[in-house]
Amino acid sequence: MTDELDVWEHRLGVAGQAIPYLVLVLSTVVYAAIIPDPPGTKAVNVGIAVATALWMLWWHTLHPQWRERPRLMGVFYVGVLVAYAVLGLRHSMFGFFSFAGYIYAIENLAGRWKFAGVVATGVLAATSLYGGLPEPDPVAIGVYLALVVVIVIIASTFTLLGHFTNEQSRRRKEMLADMAAMMEENAGLHAQLLIQAREAGVLDERQRLAREIHDTLAQGFTGIITQLQADENPPRHVETALRLARENLAEARRSVHALRPPALEDANLPDALSEVVTGWVDQTGVAATVATTGAARPLHPEVEVTLLRAAQEALSNVAKHAGASRVGLTLSYMEDVVTLDVRDDGAGFDPGGATDGFGLIGMRQRVSRLAGALVVESEPGGGTAVSASVPAIPAEVAR
Repeated sequence: MTDELDVWEHRLGVAGQAIPYLVLVLSTVVYAAIIPDPPGTKAVNVGIAVATALWMLWWHTLHPQWRERPRLMGVFYVGVLVAYAVLGLRHSMFGFFSFAGYIYAIENLAGRWKFAGVVATGVLAATSLYGGLPEPDPVAIGVYLALVVVIVIIASTFTLLGHFTNEQSRRRKEMLADMAAMMEENAGLHAQLLIQAREAGVLDERQRLAREIHDTLAQGFTGIITQLQADENPPRHVETALRLARENLAEARRSVHALRPPALEDANLPDALSEVVTGWVDQTGVAATVATTGAARPLHPEVEVTLLRAAQEALSNVAKHAGASRVGLTLSYMEDVVTLDVRDDGAGFDPGGATDGFGLIGMRQRVSRLAGALVVESEPGGGTAVSASVPAIPAEVAR
């Protein structure tokens, strides 16, 4: 529907550009062909018509960018009115050129000036149609004024209708544009809800797997170990089975730990982060601080797991590679985003260089799954700053 309206508006615009030239050419051709004026008079009138066409061509057709400049269009329109006044007073045949005055007034003048131009064109059209200014006779003046009033009223009425039509078309376009933007926004929200639903389903599945492993495999291996340990002097194959059972129990427990971080089971994210840092400090002896900015609030479990894993990986990298003496972690709660910053004063590295480790790649993948961003800033000898930002999806989404 919008495309069809645009096509019709384009066609009307092309017609509006052509009509002034058409009525000027027709008026001039008919005048030159059938009006019995002296050759000199005809030459002057045709010359004025040609000059008028050149005026329109230069000011309006060849320089369309000037139409956005009100003062230039005011000069242009005054020139058109002067030309029309001269032609109309020299011969009434040029009265048809009044269509150009109406079109240019409506298209290029704004506000009250638009109607002033239409009124001025109507007065000139009435004067041309009357055959010039009236004689100083009350009857002639009355007829002339009546003709002026009728033409001005008709022209103003059609101008007003055209103005209202243009306004309605503009508002309809704005409404359609707003509707399109709203539909695009709704599509984005729908996509976001689908992502959140998928993330919630992934988290639920991971938690279910953790429970299944804990309640089946881990418990089963524990029972097997208990039974195998009952014999004080077990045969060699029993000892082998006991060793395999213990190894698989440890593997099952590691799987449960990977699927569901224990630190988040009974604590919020800031407390869990402090617990992880405290344990890391005890293991490494490196000083570390934790700070929280903004109002802490429950977030989607996947968000909290992602940030906690990012902190663990960043601390692991510091312990392995940085040789730092201090580490600072900042958890920032903002309206739409939650960010974890980990900074150390260690050896640093070149972020653009090739690395053999999977740590940063894994962190980036985790954050990217939540439509977040991971930024790493470092340089040799200048320490390292890792910033993980993810959408602050509220905890209610997971329910």
